[in-house]
Amino acid sequence: MARPSPALPAVLITGAARRIGAVLARRFGEAGWHVVIHAGHSPREAEALAATLSSAEVVQCDLVDGEAALAMIADLAERLPDWRVLINSAAVFKPDTAAAIDPDIFTEAMTVNAETPARMTQAFLASARSQGGKRVIQFLDQKLANPNPDFFSYTMAKHALAATVKMLAMAAPDSATRIYGLAPGAMLPSHDQRDAEHELSGRMNLLQRLTDPEELADAALFLSQGWLASGETLFIDSGQHLLSQPRDVLYLARQ
Repeated sequence: MARPSPALPAVLITGAARRIGAVLARRFGEAGWHVVIHAGHSPREAEALAATLSSAEVVQCDLVDGEAALAMIADLAERLPDWRVLINSAAVFKPDTAAAIDPDIFTEAMTVNAETPARMTQAFLASARSQGGKRVIQFLDQKLANPNPDFFSYTMAKHALAATVKMLAMAAPDSATRIYGLAPGAMLPSHDQRDAEHELSGRMNLLQRLTDPEELADAALFLSQGWLASGETLFIDSGQHLLSQPRDVLYLARQ
Protein backbone atom coordinates (compact mmCIF):
# COMPACT_ATOMS: atom_id res chain seq x y z
CA MET A 1 0.00 0.00 0.00
CA ALA A 2 1.35 3.43 -0.93
CA ARG A 3 2.64 5.74 1.76
CA PRO A 4 2.22 9.47 1.05
CA SER A 5 5.12 11.82 1.44
CA PRO A 6 4.77 13.85 4.66
CA ALA A 7 5.02 16.95 2.47
CA LEU A 8 1.89 16.10 0.46
CA PRO A 9 -1.63 16.93 1.62
CA ALA A 10 -4.05 14.04 1.17
CA VAL A 11 -7.55 13.83 -0.24
CA LEU A 12 -9.99 10.92 -0.12
CA ILE A 13 -12.41 10.85 -3.05
CA THR A 14 -15.20 8.32 -2.84
CA GLY A 15 -16.33 6.69 -6.07
CA ALA A 16 -13.12 7.85 -7.73
CA ALA A 17 -12.44 4.82 -9.89
CA ARG A 18 -14.67 6.00 -12.73
CA ARG A 19 -16.51 8.94 -14.28
CA ILE A 20 -16.56 12.25 -12.35
CA GLY A 21 -14.66 10.84 -9.40
CA ALA A 22 -11.78 9.82 -11.66
CA VAL A 23 -11.68 13.31 -13.18
CA LEU A 24 -11.35 14.76 -9.69
CA ALA A 25 -8.63 12.28 -8.78
CA ARG A 26 -6.55 13.26 -11.80
CA ARG A 27 -7.02 16.96 -11.08
CA PHE A 28 -5.86 16.67 -7.47
CA GLY A 29 -2.99 14.44 -8.53
CA GLU A 30 -1.84 17.04 -11.05
CA ALA A 31 -2.00 19.67 -8.31
CA GLY A 32 0.44 17.72 -6.14
CA TRP A 33 -1.88 15.94 -3.71
CA HIS A 34 -1.69 12.39 -2.40
CA VAL A 35 -4.93 10.95 -3.77
CA VAL A 36 -6.79 8.19 -1.95
CA ILE A 37 -9.06 6.58 -4.53
CA HIS A 38 -12.08 4.86 -3.03
CA ALA A 39 -13.65 2.12 -5.11
CA GLY A 40 -16.88 0.39 -4.32
CA HIS A 41 -17.16 -2.14 -7.14
CA SER A 42 -14.42 -1.11 -9.60
CA PRO A 43 -11.09 -2.02 -7.99
CA ARG A 44 -9.29 -2.75 -11.27
CA GLU A 45 -10.19 0.65 -12.69
CA ALA A 46 -9.09 2.26 -9.42
CA GLU A 47 -5.70 0.54 -9.46
CA ALA A 48 -5.18 1.50 -13.10
CA LEU A 49 -5.96 5.12 -12.29
CA ALA A 50 -3.69 5.13 -9.23
CA ALA A 51 -0.81 3.88 -11.39
CA THR A 52 -1.04 7.04 -13.49
CA LEU A 53 -0.73 9.42 -10.51
CA SER A 54 2.50 10.41 -8.82
CA SER A 55 1.17 9.72 -5.30
CA ALA A 56 -1.95 7.61 -4.87
CA GLU A 57 -3.46 4.58 -3.21
CA VAL A 58 -6.68 2.62 -3.47
CA VAL A 59 -9.13 1.76 -0.70
CA GLN A 60 -12.23 -0.35 -1.18
CA CYS A 61 -15.51 -0.80 0.63
CA ASP A 62 -19.21 -0.89 -0.16
CA LEU A 63 -20.78 2.30 1.19
CA VAL A 64 -23.99 0.38 1.88
CA ASP A 65 -22.00 -0.96 4.85
CA GLY A 66 -21.66 2.08 7.08
CA GLU A 67 -19.46 0.30 9.61
CA ALA A 68 -16.98 -0.68 6.88
CA ALA A 69 -16.91 2.93 5.72
CA LEU A 70 -16.13 4.13 9.24
CA ALA A 71 -13.37 1.53 9.55
CA MET A 72 -11.89 2.87 6.31
CA ILE A 73 -11.93 6.41 7.73
CA ALA A 74 -10.30 5.23 10.96
CA ASP A 75 -7.52 3.44 9.08
CA LEU A 76 -6.76 6.48 6.92
CA ALA A 77 -6.86 8.83 9.90
CA GLU A 78 -4.25 6.71 11.62
CA ARG A 79 -1.97 6.48 8.58
CA LEU A 80 -2.21 9.83 6.79
CA PRO A 81 -0.04 12.56 8.32
CA ASP A 82 -1.83 15.47 6.57
CA TRP A 83 -5.34 14.48 5.53
CA ARG A 84 -7.02 17.73 4.54
CA VAL A 85 -9.97 16.89 2.31
CA LEU A 86 -12.81 14.39 2.14
CA ILE A 87 -14.89 14.45 -1.06
CA ASN A 88 -18.06 12.39 -0.89
CA SER A 89 -18.76 11.96 -4.59
CA ALA A 90 -19.93 8.32 -4.72
CA ALA A 91 -23.64 7.88 -5.33
CA VAL A 92 -26.26 5.45 -6.58
CA PHE A 93 -28.66 6.71 -9.25
CA LYS A 94 -31.53 4.31 -9.85
CA PRO A 95 -34.96 5.14 -11.25
CA ASP A 96 -38.13 5.25 -9.21
CA THR A 97 -40.99 7.71 -9.28
CA ALA A 98 -43.15 10.00 -7.18
CA ALA A 99 -46.04 7.63 -7.81
CA ALA A 100 -44.46 4.81 -5.79
CA ILE A 101 -41.18 4.62 -3.91
CA ASP A 102 -39.29 1.41 -4.49
CA PRO A 103 -38.31 0.40 -0.91
CA ASP A 104 -35.04 -1.26 -1.92
CA ILE A 105 -33.97 1.67 -4.12
CA PHE A 106 -34.96 4.10 -1.36
CA THR A 107 -32.98 2.30 1.34
CA GLU A 108 -29.86 2.04 -0.81
CA ALA A 109 -30.09 5.67 -1.96
CA MET A 110 -30.55 7.05 1.54
CA THR A 111 -27.68 4.93 2.86
CA VAL A 112 -25.11 5.51 0.11
CA ASN A 113 -26.07 9.06 -0.86
CA ALA A 114 -26.81 10.54 2.56
CA GLU A 115 -26.31 8.49 5.73
CA THR A 116 -22.87 7.02 5.04
CA PRO A 117 -21.37 10.30 3.71
CA ALA A 118 -22.64 12.11 6.80
CA ARG A 119 -21.16 9.48 9.12
CA MET A 120 -17.87 9.50 7.22
CA THR A 121 -17.76 13.28 7.52
CA GLN A 122 -18.27 13.13 11.27
CA ALA A 123 -15.54 10.53 11.65
CA PHE A 124 -13.13 12.46 9.41
CA LEU A 125 -13.63 15.67 11.38
CA ALA A 126 -13.17 13.87 14.68
CA SER A 127 -10.08 11.81 13.86
CA ALA A 128 -8.09 13.03 10.83
CA ARG A 129 -4.79 14.86 11.27
CA SER A 130 -4.43 17.95 9.09
CA GLN A 131 -1.70 20.56 8.81
CA GLY A 132 -3.82 23.11 6.96
CA GLY A 133 -7.42 22.83 8.11
CA LYS A 134 -10.01 20.24 7.13
CA ARG A 135 -12.41 20.49 4.19
CA VAL A 136 -15.41 18.34 3.35
CA ILE A 137 -17.07 18.53 -0.07
CA GLN A 138 -20.47 16.85 -0.33
CA PHE A 139 -21.54 16.12 -3.90
CA LEU A 140 -25.14 17.24 -4.33
CA ASP A 141 -27.16 17.89 -7.51
CA GLN A 142 -28.68 20.84 -9.33
CA LYS A 143 -32.01 19.09 -8.67
CA LEU A 144 -31.91 20.77 -5.25
CA ALA A 145 -32.99 24.02 -6.93
CA ASN A 146 -34.59 22.53 -10.05
CA PRO A 147 -36.48 19.46 -8.79
CA ASN A 148 -38.53 17.03 -10.80
CA PRO A 149 -40.30 13.81 -9.76
CA ASP A 150 -37.96 11.41 -11.61
CA PHE A 151 -35.31 9.41 -9.69
CA PHE A 152 -37.40 10.12 -6.62
CA SER A 153 -35.36 8.31 -3.95
CA TYR A 154 -32.06 9.60 -5.35
CA THR A 155 -33.34 13.16 -5.19
CA MET A 156 -34.69 12.74 -1.66
CA ALA A 157 -31.30 11.46 -0.55
CA LYS A 158 -29.45 14.38 -2.14
CA HIS A 159 -31.78 16.81 -0.34
CA ALA A 160 -30.97 15.00 2.91
CA LEU A 161 -27.23 15.28 2.29
CA ALA A 162 -27.61 18.96 1.36
CA ALA A 163 -29.22 19.62 4.74
CA THR A 164 -26.06 18.39 6.48
CA VAL A 165 -23.82 21.01 4.83
CA LYS A 166 -24.98 23.99 6.87
CA MET A 167 -25.62 21.93 10.00
CA LEU A 168 -22.12 20.45 10.00
CA ALA A 169 -20.64 23.85 9.20
CA MET A 170 -22.37 25.30 12.27
CA ALA A 171 -21.11 22.41 14.40
CA ALA A 172 -17.52 22.55 13.07
CA PRO A 173 -14.93 21.90 15.78
CA ASP A 174 -12.70 24.85 14.81
CA SER A 175 -12.57 27.92 12.57
CA ALA A 176 -10.25 26.22 10.05
CA THR A 177 -12.83 23.57 9.16
CA ARG A 178 -14.95 24.11 6.06
CA ILE A 179 -17.99 22.11 4.94
CA TYR A 180 -19.13 22.65 1.36
CA GLY A 181 -21.68 21.44 -1.14
CA LEU A 182 -20.89 21.00 -4.82
CA ALA A 183 -23.93 20.63 -7.08
CA PRO A 184 -23.32 19.51 -10.68
CA GLY A 185 -25.82 19.40 -13.50
CA ALA A 186 -25.99 17.07 -16.50
CA MET A 187 -22.35 16.40 -17.36
CA LEU A 188 -21.77 12.80 -18.51
CA PRO A 189 -24.16 10.25 -20.01
CA SER A 190 -26.24 8.86 -17.15
CA HIS A 191 -28.22 5.71 -16.50
CA ASP A 192 -28.99 4.15 -19.92
CA GLN A 193 -28.42 7.26 -22.05
CA ARG A 194 -26.98 6.96 -25.52
CA ASP A 195 -24.35 9.46 -26.68
CA ALA A 196 -26.77 11.28 -28.98
CA GLU A 197 -29.24 11.69 -26.13
CA HIS A 198 -26.53 13.08 -23.90
CA GLU A 199 -25.50 15.59 -26.57
CA LEU A 200 -29.05 16.91 -26.44
CA SER A 201 -29.80 16.64 -22.71
CA GLY A 202 -26.40 18.00 -21.68
CA ARG A 203 -27.22 21.28 -23.40
CA MET A 204 -30.52 21.77 -21.58
CA ASN A 205 -29.19 24.66 -19.51
CA LEU A 206 -29.14 28.44 -19.73
CA LEU A 207 -25.87 28.51 -21.67
CA GLN A 208 -26.94 25.67 -23.99
CA ARG A 209 -23.51 24.09 -23.66
CA LEU A 210 -22.05 20.80 -22.44
CA THR A 211 -20.56 21.39 -19.00
CA ASP A 212 -17.02 20.03 -18.90
CA PRO A 213 -16.34 17.73 -15.91
CA GLU A 214 -13.00 19.54 -15.57
CA GLU A 215 -14.97 22.57 -14.40
CA LEU A 216 -16.27 20.50 -11.51
CA ALA A 217 -12.76 19.30 -10.71
CA ASP A 218 -11.47 22.88 -10.72
CA ALA A 219 -14.29 23.89 -8.37
CA ALA A 220 -13.43 21.07 -5.97
CA LEU A 221 -9.78 22.08 -5.97
CA PHE A 222 -10.79 25.69 -5.25
CA LEU A 223 -12.99 24.60 -2.35
CA SER A 224 -10.14 22.51 -0.95
CA GLN A 225 -8.26 25.74 -0.29
CA GLY A 226 -10.99 26.96 2.08
CA TRP A 227 -11.43 30.45 0.64
CA LEU A 228 -15.23 30.24 0.56
CA ALA A 229 -17.26 30.60 3.74
CA SER A 230 -18.17 27.28 5.33
CA GLY A 231 -21.69 26.01 4.67
CA GLU A 232 -21.91 27.29 1.10
CA THR A 233 -22.82 25.30 -2.03
CA LEU A 234 -21.50 25.90 -5.55
CA PHE A 235 -23.60 24.98 -8.59
CA ILE A 236 -21.50 23.88 -11.58
CA ASP A 237 -24.14 23.31 -14.23
CA SER A 238 -24.08 26.11 -16.84
CA GLY A 239 -27.19 27.54 -15.19
CA GLN A 240 -29.36 24.42 -15.29
CA HIS A 241 -30.51 24.92 -11.70
CA LEU A 242 -32.08 28.26 -12.69
CA LEU A 243 -34.54 26.53 -15.02
CA SER A 244 -37.79 24.75 -14.26
CA GLN A 245 -37.65 21.33 -15.90
CA PRO A 246 -40.66 19.05 -15.38
CA ARG A 247 -38.67 15.84 -15.85
CA ASP A 248 -35.09 14.65 -15.67
CA VAL A 249 -33.23 15.73 -18.79
CA LEU A 250 -32.61 12.07 -19.57
CA TYR A 251 -36.32 11.78 -20.36
CA LEU A 252 -36.73 15.27 -21.82
CA ALA A 253 -34.18 14.34 -24.47
CA ARG A 254 -36.39 11.42 -25.52
CA GLN A 255 -39.57 13.42 -25.95
